Amino acid sequence: MNKKRVLGVLLTAVVAIVLVSFTLGREIYAGRTPSITSFALVHFAGYLFFLFMPVELLVPVYQAEGHDGAMLILIAVSTAIAAQAIDYSVGRAVSDRVIHDMIGEKRYTRFKAAIEKWGGWAILLFNLIPLSSPNMLLVAGVTRFSVRRAFLYSMVGLTAKYFAIVFLFDEYLFDAASWWTS
Repeated sequence: MNKKRVLGVLLTAVVAIVLVSFTLGREIYAGRTPSITSFALVHFAGYLFFLFMPVELLVPVYQAEGHDGAMLILIAVSTAIAAQAIDYSVGRAVSDRVIHDMIGEKRYTRFKAAIEKWGGWAILLFNLIPLSSPNMLLVAGVTRFSVRRAFLYSMVGLTAKYFAIVFLFDEYLFDAASWWTS
């Protein structure tokens, strides 16, 4: 690994740690119930392409603290979409010259055709399961995939995922997570 890559990984780790420490961590240490604001901030950050945070795990924690599942779904989907809009914009801002120099014209054309054909389903799938959906939106921006289609598939996938998490927690996992509130 080169020095720039190591520095990049360390910097993103520091950003994630600082963000969680100054929001959720501070509330936990103070003995307070984690606030919806800390959920929104950490969740938003987790959907930025350069941070890797399994923010789906926050939903059961906040549910166990007594926050309404419907409100958590609304906040989770809206903050994820806002962060993915940044991811898409960054991808779109990458110049064609850089894309063609890094990938090559022939490979880029094939890649773009595959994204046009399967991109919507890939975005949906990556948003349904805890994969790196922010990176998928970055790629959608790079390939100039339709903004409307990208965010429609993203919103459907995110909404379904968070409904499933809230439902599973309510029905099956509440007892398993009771350790958090005790």
